[in-house]
Amino acid sequence: SLPDMRYPLARIRRIVGATFIAAAFTAASIFTAAEASANESPAAVVESFHANLLAVMKEASDLGPKGRYERLSTPINQAFNLRLTIRIATGSFWRKANKEQRVRLVDAFRRLSISNYAAQFDGYSGQSFRTVETRQGPQKTVLVQTQLVRPDGGPIGLTYVMKSRNEKDWQIVDVLLDDDISQLAVRRSEYRRILDNHGIDGLITTIDDKTKSLIAK
Repeated sequence: SLPDMRYPLARIRRIVGATFIAAAFTAASIFTAAEASANESPAAVVESFHANLLAVMKEASDLGPKGRYERLSTPINQAFNLRLTIRIATGSFWRKANKEQRVRLVDAFRRLSISNYAAQFDGYSGQSFRTVETRQGPQKTVLVQTQLVRPDGGPIGLTYVMKSRNEKDWQIVDVLLDDDISQLAVRRSEYRRILDNHGIDGLITTIDDKTKSLIAK
C-alpha cells in the first residue's frame, strides 16, 4: 500500500544523503549485468518503466493480480536496484546477515515490490505519466521528477531517486510520493521495528506474508 508517513522535502534530501553515506556501497556489490539498464539516461529508464506500467494498467482487468505481477516482473527488475534499496533499508542487520539470508531477503523484497505495483495499478481510466524535470540529487544521485496525471483529479508527484555505477547504468533506488514521502525512509522505519524484534528471518517472513496478501486480492 502507499506509505502514509510524510516528510518535508528538505528532510528527504537529508535522509537520502545520510542513507547513501551509511550504505558505503561499491560498484561490484550493487550492480549486476542482468539488473543494469545500460547506456540509458535516468529519465529514459523511468519513462520506459512508465510505458510498461501504463500498458499493464490498460489490461489490468484481463490480466488480474497474478497476470499483472508477471508482466511487471521484468520491467521492475530492470528499472529498480532492489538489492541496494533493501540493503539500505535494513542497515546494520544486512551487514550481520549471512549470504543465504541476504539472498532470501532480496528475493522476498523483489516479490513484494512487484506485488505492490501489481496491486496498486489495477485499472485504467485515462491516466498518463509526464516527466517534469531531471536534476542532481545528493551523493551523486539524480532526481527524475514526474507526475501521474489523472483526468478526474490533480496530478500525483512521483520523484525517482536514481543511482549509477558509472554514469551510464542508472537504476531507481527510492521513490518520493507527492515529492515528499520517501518509500525508502518509510521502509527503514517500518523494517527496523521488525528487525529489532525478530531479526532478518522475521522480516523475510513478514515480507512474504504481505506479498501473499497482495497477490491474493
